[in-house]
Amino acid sequence: MAAVSFSQLLNGERAVVTLFIVIVLFSLPLSLLLHGVALSLLALFALSVEVRVETSTSLSQFKTRAGASSGLLLGAVTLPTFMLSKLIQQSRAFSLHQVHPGELNYLALQYWAAFGSCFTVLMVLCLLTLDNTGSRSCQAWNAKFGLVCFVIGAALLFLYSTTGVHAIWKLLWVFFHGFAAVKLVQHLLNTFPSCVSFGEALLVTVGLVLYFGDMLAYTIEKLYGYMTSSELVFMQYGFRRSEIGIIIQGLLLGLLLYLVVLKYLLCGWDGFSRSTYSGARICSEKGKSLIFFASLGFLIVVILPSWMQFVQDFDMHPLLWVVRFVFMEPVKRLSLCLYWVCVIYLSVLRFYNISKNSKIERILLRKYYHLMAVLMFLPAVILQPKFLDLAFGAALAVFLTLEIIRVWRIWPLGQLVHEFMNAFTDHRDSDLLIVSHFSLLLGCALPIWMSSGYNDRPLAPFAGILSLGIGDTMVSELISMFLIGNNLVYNFFFFASCF
Repeated sequence: MAAVSFSQLLNGERAVVTLFIVIVLFSLPLSLLLHGVALSLLALFALSVEVRVETSTSLSQFKTRAGASSGLLLGAVTLPTFMLSKLIQQSRAFSLHQVHPGELNYLALQYWAAFGSCFTVLMVLCLLTLDNTGSRSCQAWNAKFGLVCFVIGAALLFLYSTTGVHAIWKLLWVFFHGFAAVKLVQHLLNTFPSCVSFGEALLVTVGLVLYFGDMLAYTIEKLYGYMTSSELVFMQYGFRRSEIGIIIQGLLLGLLLYLVVLKYLLCGWDGFSRSTYSGARICSEKGKSLIFFASLGFLIVVILPSWMQFVQDFDMHPLLWVVRFVFMEPVKRLSLCLYWVCVIYLSVLRFYNISKNSKIERILLRKYYHLMAVLMFLPAVILQPKFLDLAFGAALAVFLTLEIIRVWRIWPLGQLVHEFMNAFTDHRDSDLLIVSHFSLLLGCALPIWMSSGYNDRPLAPFAGILSLGIGDTMVSELISMFLIGNNLVYNFFFFASCF
């Protein structure tokens, strides 16, 4: 740390992140002081680990995205900072008697789960870089600093858990999230080398762990209620989810869990086909395709709806509920679907031909998709926000299914999807994993999803669409036209697009 100059320590991205954290901390009420201290500690520790990772060779076993910074500070503080902002908002609503105390307590528990997950991953990275950080004095300073951060972080978690009741439950819940985040980060970096940076891997995995943990908690609560006819103590902090939220959550998490099962199904089929068909590759590919589509259909029609119905108590099959929801306002919602299909067809067809036959930089060509997102989603946010929530979930499920087909080369669509998607990739994607379309869709969807419930900021749902569709596109155009290299300006829009 001592050998790093101030200009290297405080670059544009770190300055913008620090400014944003300071603004949030200055907005804290006294009741959230402990949460603010935890966020400050997390940011300071993340900055230390980020500098250490970028100046060390101890993590060479993990191949991250080429040309990208580690991004650990941004990845570590994004979710906790957002959740603390949401807590500030909920605290104002609670003082006005507009939010149930259980909702506030549950959000606080999720905040500490996010803090614990990010802090645990940072601690593991800190330990991995202790053996290669310069002189002995520097190594000793880094070891002491990491130990102090660990002690303070553990003390903060202990102080939180002892406020109120069920201290052991809270600590176990945070520990579960931290352990799962570490394992998932390692799996992501090892399974998809050169696809993500450390910060991106941290942000994605912590988000997935929180999302899965939330659904797992509701599933456990239902199981516990059926077995004992009583309410699980932990779920006294919870609150009821909407039907659309449960459908989206169950569908996306089910598809992600399906990947684990699919891996073993296809590996088993490959072994069986080699011994049975003795080189008949076409029969093997058709069999693999049959297994994939049959298992996917059974998952979507039977398993996932049963899970959703178990958690939420739908009055009908969830797929039928979706059909009924669409036809509650058939003219508006079907017209919106038709409008989306037309925009997608015309835009994709036009840009695909340009990408194949033109020398225009692909990074500039892809920015036009950001503008297309504004044309598609902005009218829906204003006119049909609930239907847009459901449409975002369906689109993410379709993207995830197509990526599975592309990666596993499922006959007969695998190669076609790969060739089509490859026309829009650049140096930030790889043949192994293409995530640009996920990033764009999630960047537009997350602010809308996270603004659900009580929200006293009417422009919050528009943040993703405007920053990605207009801000990010305009910055890229300025850089292209005027060769502006102001790192602070670029990183401001990059950080804004995460919200």
